Amino acid sequence: MYAERVLSGMRPTGRLHLGHYHGVLKNWVTLQNEYPCLFFVADWHALTTAYDEPGTIEENAWEMVIDWLAAGVDPSQATLFIQSRVPEHAELHLLLSMMTPLGWLERVPTYKDQQEKLEHKDLSTYGFLGYPLLQSADILIYRANRVPVGEDQVPHIEFSREIARRFNHLYGREADFEDKARVAVKKLGAKRAKLYEELRTRFQQDGDHQALERAHALLDEVQNLPLADRERLFGFLEGTSKMILVEPGALLTEAAKMPGLDGQKMSKSYNNAIFLRESADSVTKKIRTMQTDPARVRRTDPGDPDKCPVWQFHLVYSDEGTKQWVQQGCRSAGIGCIECKHPVIDAVLKEQEPMHERAQAYIDDPTLVRNIIADGCERARKLATETMRDVREAIGLNYT
Repeated sequence: MYAERVLSGMRPTGRLHLGHYHGVLKNWVTLQNEYPCLFFVADWHALTTAYDEPGTIEENAWEMVIDWLAAGVDPSQATLFIQSRVPEHAELHLLLSMMTPLGWLERVPTYKDQQEKLEHKDLSTYGFLGYPLLQSADILIYRANRVPVGEDQVPHIEFSREIARRFNHLYGREADFEDKARVAVKKLGAKRAKLYEELRTRFQQDGDHQALERAHALLDEVQNLPLADRERLFGFLEGTSKMILVEPGALLTEAAKMPGLDGQKMSKSYNNAIFLRESADSVTKKIRTMQTDPARVRRTDPGDPDKCPVWQFHLVYSDEGTKQWVQQGCRSAGIGCIECKHPVIDAVLKEQEPMHERAQAYIDDPTLVRNIIADGCERARKLATETMRDVREAIGLNYT
């Protein structure tokens, strides 16, 4: 088995807002303390829908990386890189496209959904059809087994699993695989070998997934087993061949609960966003002028917090005492709307304060960001090169 590894990326579409922070970046900051993480700028993915406006991508990419660093993503703990600076992504995407059935791409749920949402764009392109496969290549090139996604992205992870499974089935066959696998079984020692065979039989004959998990744990316990033998044993266990590409798993994350200034989902396109590095004056003005319950025409009119966008911010930022104060004060007209907004303003500014501090060094000296990305690209490319060496050898393109 390969080491645990987390991979996630974001398209460079412009400055990041609090919706990105609460929906993605806070989770990244947590994950970087728990796993080896790779976070990348998905600039090729941006071209799948913005192919006619490429001039914005590079500038957006650098701004986005500063936002990551401002949010607390730590380049000493995680690898930060740009997708297009690791060309092995494209090579794996090309090779996977040779064996990917067209119907698999056409049935990806987001394919038609995105075409409908972006109907002003001509998305009848090869690149747009193939973007789920590029996404799979992004994951598989690093043998990442954990990919943080929301429920709506789970089909993409399952697609990547199917691609890995198909690749391993087509190209993971080596000469005398079963004989080599049985030799590897003997290296486990008599007691472990017997248990391995029992668990393998229970899984393959009865579909006992608990037996599969026990067998995985058994192999993980074995020290000093050559990597090639370890791969054979995992493949032999599951009835496949040598495992070249790792099937990724979805690391489910909670849906973002950060509303926009108008109560809709926070989005730059809705013009309802508060940006991560927005000035305190601008943030204060935006929140002070937020719409509230339309029933509160006058200060003395009682209101209903459930009908007020400001209440959605209280749900994110306020403690129980403040929320009770809002509920009681609004419904009784005991507090005014401006008064209700003050705790939200204070909480947002407090959250942003360390972001401004972290970002300032990178704003003052942009070469710091360039160096972080250069180092990250080098580390990422080393991992990608190792995978591509095995992929080329499996397909028969190593030309040694």
